[in-house]
Amino acid sequence: MHLAQSWPAHEAVLFDLDGVVTPTAEVHMRAWSHMFNAWLDGLRESGDAPAGADLSAYTDADYFAHVDGKPRYDGVRDLVASRGIALPEGDPTDEPAAETVCGLGNRKNDAFNEVLERDGVTAYPGSVALLDHLRDLGLPLAVVSSSGNAPAVLEAAGLLDRFAFVMSGVVATERGLPGKPAPDTFLAAAEELGASAAGCVVLEDAVSGVKAGAAGGFADVVGVDRGAGADVLTAAGATLVVSDLAELVPADGTAGAAS
Repeated sequence: MHLAQSWPAHEAVLFDLDGVVTPTAEVHMRAWSHMFNAWLDGLRESGDAPAGADLSAYTDADYFAHVDGKPRYDGVRDLVASRGIALPEGDPTDEPAAETVCGLGNRKNDAFNEVLERDGVTAYPGSVALLDHLRDLGLPLAVVSSSGNAPAVLEAAGLLDRFAFVMSGVVATERGLPGKPAPDTFLAAAEELGASAAGCVVLEDAVSGVKAGAAGGFADVVGVDRGAGADVLTAAGATLVVSDLAELVPADGTAGAAS
């Protein structure tokens, strides 16, 4: 039975946020691009980069390969390493101007918050339709996001009250949980909802998040293709790939039957 008809058979649903519920993935992509390209431009102009370092422009391909879905500092660390550049780790309290992994991550976070405050955010209509349907079914919902800004984004979108629990990057750090592609944040969110992994559905648009869902032994891992590619998401472990969450709402609007 298609997932759209079998929601009542599940215990809970775990949503990634950026690119799944809200189009903030696009805001993140712009913020990362602005930060990394300005940083790479500075290295080219100063000549401070190590010999052999790749200083070519940062692109969307870099985002999907090294940054998408990961905790912020992990994304910085992986991108910088891919360019053959070593940076000191620094500390999360580093100023955004610091030439450290944490400094660059904080620089990106400032850019994201500026865009969010200026432009706001509107959830995908298809995602709201699915949230409405799951609310009618009474299924408990959680957000599992690598972003420390998850609560602010949900509040800006008017959806914070839809979720019984929000596993943000801040909460994960406080609990000492490794980020995606490790399954720990999803597993902890399921536990918060009183659900088993085998009874939960994971909804993810990032390869790292799909891998986390697959590693956690969840009932279904739905890949939401916002640009990563259906084949890539399937290879990462998605049991189903959709282009919009409206595809997971029964066409007749009914609750469906348990499979």
